[in-house]
Amino acid sequence: MFAPGLRVEIRDAEWVIKSVDPTSTGEHSLLVTGVSELVRGKEARFLTELDPVKPLHPEDTELIPDRSPRFADSRLYLESLLRQSKPTDSDLWIGHRAAIDAMPYQFDPALKALDQIRHRILLADAVGLGKTIEVGILLSELIRRGKGKRILCVTTKSMMSQFQKELWTRFTIPLVRLDRAGIERIRQEIPADANPFHYYDRTIISIDTLKQERDFRVHLEKSYWDVIVIDEAHNVAQRGTHSARAKLAQLLADRSDTMILASATPHDGRAESFASLMNMLDPTAITNPKSYGPEDIQGLFLRRFKKDVQEQIEKSFQERITTRHSAAATSAEEQAYDLLSTASFASFDRAQRTGQLLFRTVLEKALFSSPSACSSTIANRLKKISSVQTPEADRDRQVLEELAVAVQAIMPERFSRYQTLLGLLRPGGKLDWNPQRVDDRLVIFTERVETLKFLRQQLQQDLNLKAEQIQTLHGQETDDKQLQETVENFGREQAPVRLLIATDIASEGINLHFLSHKLIHFDIPWSLMVFQQRNGRVDRYGQEQRPHIAYLCTQSANMKIRGDQRILELLTQKDEEAQKNIGDPSAFLGVYDQAQEELETAKAIQQSLTAEQFDRRMEETAKTVDLLAILMGNAPVEKGEVAVTRQRAMPSLYKSDLDYVIAGLSRDERYDFHLDRDRQMVSFTVPRDLERTLKRALPKGAIPDDGRLRLSGDRNLLQQKIKELRSGERRWPEIHLLWDLHPAMEWLNYKLLVNFERGHAPVVTLNGVLAKDELVFLLEANIPNRKGQPVVHSWFGVRFESGRFTGIEELDAFLDRTQFHRREFPNPDYEPDVNPARTLLAEVVSHARMHVSECREHINAQLKPKLDAAASKLEVLQKARQQQIEFEFGDADLMPLRLRQKQARRLRIDKMFRQHRAYVEDTLTTEDAAFVRVAAVFRGE
Repeated sequence: MFAPGLRVEIRDAEWVIKSVDPTSTGEHSLLVTGVSELVRGKEARFLTELDPVKPLHPEDTELIPDRSPRFADSRLYLESLLRQSKPTDSDLWIGHRAAIDAMPYQFDPALKALDQIRHRILLADAVGLGKTIEVGILLSELIRRGKGKRILCVTTKSMMSQFQKELWTRFTIPLVRLDRAGIERIRQEIPADANPFHYYDRTIISIDTLKQERDFRVHLEKSYWDVIVIDEAHNVAQRGTHSARAKLAQLLADRSDTMILASATPHDGRAESFASLMNMLDPTAITNPKSYGPEDIQGLFLRRFKKDVQEQIEKSFQERITTRHSAAATSAEEQAYDLLSTASFASFDRAQRTGQLLFRTVLEKALFSSPSACSSTIANRLKKISSVQTPEADRDRQVLEELAVAVQAIMPERFSRYQTLLGLLRPGGKLDWNPQRVDDRLVIFTERVETLKFLRQQLQQDLNLKAEQIQTLHGQETDDKQLQETVENFGREQAPVRLLIATDIASEGINLHFLSHKLIHFDIPWSLMVFQQRNGRVDRYGQEQRPHIAYLCTQSANMKIRGDQRILELLTQKDEEAQKNIGDPSAFLGVYDQAQEELETAKAIQQSLTAEQFDRRMEETAKTVDLLAILMGNAPVEKGEVAVTRQRAMPSLYKSDLDYVIAGLSRDERYDFHLDRDRQMVSFTVPRDLERTLKRALPKGAIPDDGRLRLSGDRNLLQQKIKELRSGERRWPEIHLLWDLHPAMEWLNYKLLVNFERGHAPVVTLNGVLAKDELVFLLEANIPNRKGQPVVHSWFGVRFESGRFTGIEELDAFLDRTQFHRREFPNPDYEPDVNPARTLLAEVVSHARMHVSECREHINAQLKPKLDAAASKLEVLQKARQQQIEFEFGDADLMPLRLRQKQARRLRIDKMFRQHRAYVEDTLTTEDAAFVRVAAVFRGE
């Protein structure tokens, strides 16, 4: 009675049986996959002795004449079915239609990921090239395919609000924000022991919240997602030690089918670090993390620089202006520099560990930031050695106390770099900054919090700024909500802020370019990676004015200090040079890690290298090919050349999404809607059932206060409204993108799907198009794989003339022949005879199954080589892993502990490959149990 592939009704929902097992009571246990709206894609198991099971055979379809004017009900019903059809190839079906001005290269990541058996990828494009847009395009494609119902996005704290807003406003992908305020709200809404990741399908959370909240770690281990996104993924790579972040990321890697990593700085120059990210995407790919090549990680990552896509981004990126502003050191500064240049600290430096700076260099780095930062460093060290009573410690205390007096004498009026800054910012200054203008906001970066606090206090006083005109961003006192609000306000015209002073907590990922194009480095970073991240806040995709990057320098008469300052000035030149030539400034230092780059710069200072010597060293280092260049092999850089040719559109019975929505809302008098053709927009009061869905899924404030939903298909209008958010009080646009992924469209599809009852199909008469005795049965067929995912989703017609089968007609051909999608047909005022069609249903389904079987054979012929290749590759990789284990543990007799470690390692490897092999086989093996639905019957008259 029950067999795999049979469609059944259980608990008022439709399911397809995947497997049938007998029970001890003589009944059956049915493993099923959901088909109807509320359960689609979900897997469940039912016992026939507990739940009534009604088989749904397509042969039993009841044919119902459509009596609506111009067959409006049939058209809407069929359209709702078509819009729920899942693409099964790797082309672009929806992502290119988001509210974006995407460049061709931004489609490459989605195409590359969709081409993989398992859609996992690292997006490693350079700073400012639009990785969030690339993430949104890929997520849209996955959702359209039914592979993105549950999504977890993990970002830095500062990026949460921005990431959430980008995905909603441009792609209508709603994410529930789990910051501290969000967590407290959720704890009030759900039971204490409930899993919030089960309660919300799509969430965004910071990596540090996940790391710190012990309860969330437990919830993670019990949750599974379709997609996990980790932004700024370099923070979770294994770099020397197994950090809490890296361990958390390894846990997440096993909790989803699809994983998307994003980072502009994805490696630190060590093969092992990059391998840890690759192993998150595919744990079978790399045998030896210390030695692997392009063939091992092919298809797992994509990296481009500005120079690679220059011809595409010329209009989206303005050419950067870089200026350097120097001032001679004051006498007070020179006195501190003289003391510092001759200082030595025996009690500190004797205990110096590998990788640590000499304490004199630590002090110099602090003083190059500000006297306030240096004073803080001195005070902390004096406190640390206050109880140490040795001759060396006494001498070091004396030197520090003398230096402290000299540094404290550098008052603001005697602080040359600060006075240079004032000169730039005052009216008539070279930076031409006007705080009266809302679109002339300024970013100042500094390394030290003490410098930040000094600048805030002094600039407010010396420039006569109001307190609300200056905002700061740093990691010591800023909580999640305050940090995100500060970033958001800096891009809003109504906010009074004109000057943002930030430490490098603000240098990763966040957008500061909306109303700002001027950025000042108050202190020069000792890491080229920091240059890249800082400058990328205003010099990025979408900047409408020429970015102006300013560096402040001090010229000392002390030869030692002057040489050290020249080394830092050289770094500014190297960053500028990299932007125009090699792309990645980190290539000059060759260590690809911020802390290590700072150490390399410190070594040059401690070795008293001249700027020329340091320059030669960096030039030689840049000639060596960096790790990612090696791993990319000789493959040409992908620039979106084929993206345009791989953009598709689903068949539709309406000219536009707007026409479909208007037709759907018109069928129910309760929907109070208004049409604005000029703006391709429809607005309507949100019905109560839709309101519940929206309030649960959408960010607070995304639903307009008047309770009316406004949907527009005009992408230019949408982008204008997104831009206008910066000049108004609203934080979310009142007009949403009208397309298939909006929750309102999903709601409408479901409403129209019930125009005809389950198991019913409309009958449509097409006078003058079909022959008098011609019948075309329109069917939908789905061939799933073992995972229940569609491998083929096909629409076709089964044609009969005078009761005889005449062939299969694909949907596109049927629509071209009848023009049912382009013109309306009058509905004759009589009851058509459906008996001829009803008597043919069994034969129709038989022909349909034969056609589907042929389709399955064709797709199997395409899948078999991929399956065989994947199986062969896994076999080779598994043997290589086993050989690596033997190499690491050796052939000699092992102590019991080492033997247990070896056996445990071998078991983990065997389990990993067994699971991966099963995943590949389940994905690439089709089930001989196609789902067939009789969607409609078209008859001639």
